[in-house]
Amino acid sequence: MFNLGHRKTHAPRHGSLGVRPRKRAEDLTPRIKSWPEKSWFDLLIEKHGEEALKRGIARTPVLLAYPVYKAGMTHAIIIEDRPNTPFTGKERFIPVTVLDAPPIVVIGLRTYTRDYNGALRAIGEVWTNPANAVIKAVEDLYVSNPLWSLSPRDVVRKYLLGLRKANHGLVKPDPSGDYGFKFVAESSEDEVKKVLSGDIVDVRAIVTTIPILTGFGKKKCEVFEIKIHGGSIDEKIKYANSIWGKYLTPFDVFIEGQFIDVIGVTKGHGFQGVIKRFGVKELPRWHKHRKGSRKVGARSPAFTYSMSEVPQAGQMGFHRRTEYNKRIVKMGRYGYEATIKGGFLHYGLIYGPYIVVKGSVMGPPKRVLVLRHPIRPDLKFIPLSSPQIVYFSLESKQGV
Repeated sequence: MFNLGHRKTHAPRHGSLGVRPRKRAEDLTPRIKSWPEKSWFDLLIEKHGEEALKRGIARTPVLLAYPVYKAGMTHAIIIEDRPNTPFTGKERFIPVTVLDAPPIVVIGLRTYTRDYNGALRAIGEVWTNPANAVIKAVEDLYVSNPLWSLSPRDVVRKYLLGLRKANHGLVKPDPSGDYGFKFVAESSEDEVKKVLSGDIVDVRAIVTTIPILTGFGKKKCEVFEIKIHGGSIDEKIKYANSIWGKYLTPFDVFIEGQFIDVIGVTKGHGFQGVIKRFGVKELPRWHKHRKGSRKVGARSPAFTYSMSEVPQAGQMGFHRRTEYNKRIVKMGRYGYEATIKGGFLHYGLIYGPYIVVKGSVMGPPKRVLVLRHPIRPDLKFIPLSSPQIVYFSLESKQGV
C-alpha cells in the first residue's frame, strides 16, 4: 500500500473551509456582524498612557465604523515607522487605495436591552429629518470646491429620492414641497422619551450615506446600524443625542495612522471551474482525453447533509469578506489632494473627505465598503501617528 502522506505538504488542499458556502452575497451593502470590545482609542491609551492623553485621545464615545466608496489605487513612498524591521527609518514604496468618504447623516437611534436569556432585544428606534444636516454638510465641505456644481437644495432633493429608494417608508413624494420629497418618519417627544430611557444596555446609530456627493453620482442611499462605544451607558446616550440629526465625517471616527478592518463584497467572477476557482492542477493531455483535463473527475458518492471538501465548480467572487488590520496612511478634507490626474478610472473625481489605506481592498471601483475599528489588532504595534509620506503619486493611470 502506498503512503500518500506527502500529498499534505506537496499538494495541500486549496481554499479555506471557513468561508463555505462560497455563494453570492445577499446584498451589496455589507452587514457588520461583530463589534470589537475596545476601540482604537482605548488601545492607544492602554499602550501609550499619558503620551496618548496629551495628544487629545480620550475614552469618549465614538462610532465603531464608517462607510466609504472605493475610488482607485495609486502609490506612495513613506518612511517606515514599524520598529525592528530591515526597513525601519528608510524610504519604502507602498501601494495605496484611495477611498471616497463623504459625510454620513445620523437619521435614527436604536436602543437595546437584554431579555431573560441574556440576548440583546431592541427597545425601539427614533427618527429625525436629515434635510438640514445634508444642507450643512454641503455648505461646510463642498460649496467652496470650484469643481462642485450642485446647490445644497439639489443635493437634498436627490438625497431624499435616494433614501426613498432604500426605504420607501421613511420618505414620501411631496410635489408642493421645497425638495419634491418629504421625510415622514420623524418621531414625537413621547417616542423619544420611551426609546431613550429605561433599562438600556446598548445604543446604536442608524446612519445613511449621501451618495450624490461621490464622484460617480449614485442615487440610492445605504443604511447602516453602527454601534456606539466608549464610556458609560449614560455617556453613550448623551453622545447619541448630540449626533442625532447631524452629519459626521471620518475625522469623527478615525485618526491617521490607525489600523482598521475593511468589510465589503469582493469583485464577482461568475461561475468558474475548479482550475480557476481552487487552483487545481490540470491533468496531462493524452490520447484518452475524452473525459477532459480541467476537472477533478469522480469524487465518490455524495452524502446527505455533509460538506464535501473536494474542489468543485461554482460561484467565484461576489462574496462578503473582511480584511483585517489595514492601516490608514492619510486622511483629508479636500478630494483634489488625493485625486490622480484625469480622475480615477471607472470612478471619477473625489470632491470631499477621503481616506488613503495602505495596500489593496476588495471590490471594484464604486463598491461601498465599511471601515471598522480593528477587532483583532496586532498589540505589538499600536502607532500614535501615521508614517511620514515622502511622495504621493497623482500621475494618471490611463494607459498604464
